[in-house]
Amino acid sequence: MKPNRVFFTMIILSITIFFTISAGCTGPVQQSQPSPAVKAAEVTACDCPPLVFTDPEFAFELQRTLGASYSGEADIGECLATASRIKEGDFESWYSEWKKTADNFRAEGDKSLAAGHRVTAMEAYFRAATYYRTAEFFLHGNPTDPRIVDTWGKSRDTFRDALSLDTVSYEIVAIPYENTTLPGYFYKVDNSGKSRPLLIIQTGFDGCQEELHPYAMDGIKRGYNVLTFDGPGQGEVIRVQHIPFRPDWEKVITPVVDYAGSRPDVDKDRIALWGISLGGYLAPRGAAYDHRIKALVADAGTYDVGLNLLRNVQKAGGAPANMTEKELQEWLQTDPTEFNDGIRGAMAHDTGTRWLNENGMFVFNASSPAQFWAKYMDFSLEGDARKIRCPTLVSAGTADYLFDPGELQAKALYDNLTCDRELMIFSDEYGAGSHCQLGAFAQSFAGKFDWLDEKMSMRI
Repeated sequence: MKPNRVFFTMIILSITIFFTISAGCTGPVQQSQPSPAVKAAEVTACDCPPLVFTDPEFAFELQRTLGASYSGEADIGECLATASRIKEGDFESWYSEWKKTADNFRAEGDKSLAAGHRVTAMEAYFRAATYYRTAEFFLHGNPTDPRIVDTWGKSRDTFRDALSLDTVSYEIVAIPYENTTLPGYFYKVDNSGKSRPLLIIQTGFDGCQEELHPYAMDGIKRGYNVLTFDGPGQGEVIRVQHIPFRPDWEKVITPVVDYAGSRPDVDKDRIALWGISLGGYLAPRGAAYDHRIKALVADAGTYDVGLNLLRNVQKAGGAPANMTEKELQEWLQTDPTEFNDGIRGAMAHDTGTRWLNENGMFVFNASSPAQFWAKYMDFSLEGDARKIRCPTLVSAGTADYLFDPGELQAKALYDNLTCDRELMIFSDEYGAGSHCQLGAFAQSFAGKFDWLDEKMSMRI
């Protein structure tokens, strides 16, 4: 089915709407040059006032960074002061100001360490690592930009310097994977060598495993050993090894579980898996094929990436009701010039559209927006969700516009599960309705860890 001109126009409008409402819930959807698609949609992310930025993508990423203050890996005053100096919607300004803040607290940590103040140094390093990671976030429009690896490297190295000063036991590990290894951190309750339940935590579309440290620390408190890792398309693996995302994530999870099972300090009968953001697709895909996983958290639950795109196109009246995702994907695979030109035009006026397409091309090693979307549409659990056997928690937020309004993806995953399952929806009454409850870790961890503890017989 070759799209006609009207169909093509509605595809572009629908994707623009999809990306614009995806940016977060920190304020009304606004931008310096609102697109006609946004005006036509009359979309409002939430009723709360914007925080520093009216640009929704910048506001959400600020909220994400502020959320790290829960674990002492950011500080509110430092974040707000940095944000106040950033030019709205300007990626270079975002980079330079967060980099300046990161450099400052890296230097402060060095001074404290030289003076023998190890705790102060550790705290400064944890915060600086977060700020370096935040600085690097919008650089992916040029995959060869040397600042990507340099700034990410500073974040990782500073994070490891903080770990080295902490009292928590950990190992930096290399997990065998095909012809290479995946980087990981193995956090331990103690150094006794005692076999304990293991929680494997992974990130998603745009994360690095160092960002998972707050999750790991809450796992340690509850008696779990915790393993985090970067897989294809993530963190070190995409930036240094240049290995892009793959939809058959069981090929990633199986070697990770193989590694975990080889350790004497892991209770092989109590291994849980927690996937965050796009990890809400990746982790369920792994659990569907590896039944050594005894409990699964899909946070936020993701069933079929292409479902959003097709529904938005059809809702806008740009595609017939009987059109299939396969037909849409086949058209994208032709790398249509009109699609790419239209998306790039939208990218020039909308921060969310620009970032998601730039990052998508980066992590999928795609040369155009159409090629990115064609590859991304392979991420579907249709036919696979029913293979999951372990108890599964599917979570979502009522104000999570990164995936879709109405918790469509989470409900679709939940409805297609045949295992012991629970759907946990977080409201925004106390700020927990955003994507993966970022900025509301206390409520998030209370609900998700309590569910996990029940299923893993862990109560502390």
